[in-house]
Amino acid sequence: MLTFVGLGLYDLGDISVRGLEYVKSADVVFLEGYTSRLMGTDLASMEAFFGKEIRVLSREDVEQDATEILERAAAGRVAFLTGGDPMVSTTHADLRIRADAAGIETSIIHAASISSAVCGLSGLQNYRFGKSCSIPFPAKGWFPTTPIETIAMNLGLNLHTLVYLDIQTDRYMRVPEAIEIIEEMAERRGVEPPVLYVGIARAGSEHPVVVAGSGNKLKETDFGPPLHVLVVPGDLHPVEREYLETFAGL
Repeated sequence: MLTFVGLGLYDLGDISVRGLEYVKSADVVFLEGYTSRLMGTDLASMEAFFGKEIRVLSREDVEQDATEILERAAAGRVAFLTGGDPMVSTTHADLRIRADAAGIETSIIHAASISSAVCGLSGLQNYRFGKSCSIPFPAKGWFPTTPIETIAMNLGLNLHTLVYLDIQTDRYMRVPEAIEIIEEMAERRGVEPPVLYVGIARAGSEHPVVVAGSGNKLKETDFGPPLHVLVVPGDLHPVEREYLETFAGL
């Protein structure tokens, strides 16, 4: 049995009761550590909380060689922990498909996701979001511009864009640097950069930071520790504008 268990947004208090019960009863517990991370806790605290040893998985462990995961799930109860909601990431959907092909029973225990939390924190209406995109850290000789194309497409349709920011082993992208990258992408593609952004930090914590405004305003804002996420809004509905003025300093 392979059960995908969402951990929610920020700390150990975000897991559902059903998820907690399953993890405590599991034979093996894996933690996917590359698509998202709970910044309000750490591995030692998680192991103490669940009373289980937890093996942290890299992207390669899941996408390239999931043999151990599948073998353990074929023999017993496996909890596959993920930040947020398990099936927001396509890499998890692929693993579930492979498990089913191997004759392994699977299930999902859902939790809060950043894709829905941004709506509550920003007041931007969820049905007005278009395709999302991710901003990676540039590397030598590599500077992809696909994200600005996605943003421009959504703006052309008067839709909002949820922009995920890169997470690496030793660094986390923050809102100001993400905006700088977007502006450079726009310059390289010969398009106008966005005029309005909403930056969000530490969604799910007791004191998240939500700031709306121009690129220059957000680049000068101290959002504090990660995780950060960014939204590029389309034209604002009056209620959306009032919400951002009230709760995000627009």
